[in-house]
Amino acid sequence: MGAHVVFDVREPSLLALQVVAANDDGASLRATLDGAPVEVREVRGPAPFTRQHLVECGPGTLEIGYDATVRPGSGAASTVDEAERILMLRPSRYCPADRFTGYGASRFPGPDAPALERLRAITDHVHDNLQYVSGSTGPTDDAVDVLLAGQGVCRDYAHLVVTLARAAGMAARLVAVYAPGLFPMDFHAVAEVEVDGVWHVVDATRLAPRESLVRICTGRDAADTAWCTTLTGVADLRDVVVTAVADHGLPTDDGDRATTLS
Repeated sequence: MGAHVVFDVREPSLLALQVVAANDDGASLRATLDGAPVEVREVRGPAPFTRQHLVECGPGTLEIGYDATVRPGSGAASTVDEAERILMLRPSRYCPADRFTGYGASRFPGPDAPALERLRAITDHVHDNLQYVSGSTGPTDDAVDVLLAGQGVCRDYAHLVVTLARAAGMAARLVAVYAPGLFPMDFHAVAEVEVDGVWHVVDATRLAPRESLVRICTGRDAADTAWCTTLTGVADLRDVVVTAVADHGLPTDDGDRATTLS
């Protein structure tokens, strides 16, 4: 799996990239500007499983490359600590959960129902009420915009799941992943929701099997997990190619089975 990205940098710029698999300890991100190597600095945190790489360069053609072989599911399932539970229950930029309390109360099982039953109801609702349409939403659209439009892409599905889960009192977070089996291939976004002290991964798009997903980074929403952020300067994206292949075939996924992501 990996990614190859090309930018046209128009002035001195600083970019923050999140394309390296979280459990790839020997990761090497390559960067060149007009063919000459550029320094890449690694920064860890603050969110769990988050690793960013900073690239600072002048004008020119910037190419970023990353390739790795990673085994999905290597490592223990992620447990929920108290501090993160509090953070992931709060509304965030793209997940305004405080605006959905009444909406969810009339549509989903209440707090007395089993947590997995509540999570399945939310995931099914998002899957059934959104249409996957590439390019249908923009970088500023939040879960309210997505619900009203009735369409979106992977991050919009994940944002709506996270929002509805938080509105129901369930801690939830967004995860950027590599997703073997996804078509068309791209960076992918899914949701993790707390069930009995463990983060369970759900994908309301149902476009790729969850057991083959490889975590890149984790956060409150896409503001934390964007694969690239231009912190200063101007860098226009020219091309991006993402690859994610399962060596031994893809597992089946009915969308309902409890699944965790290491």
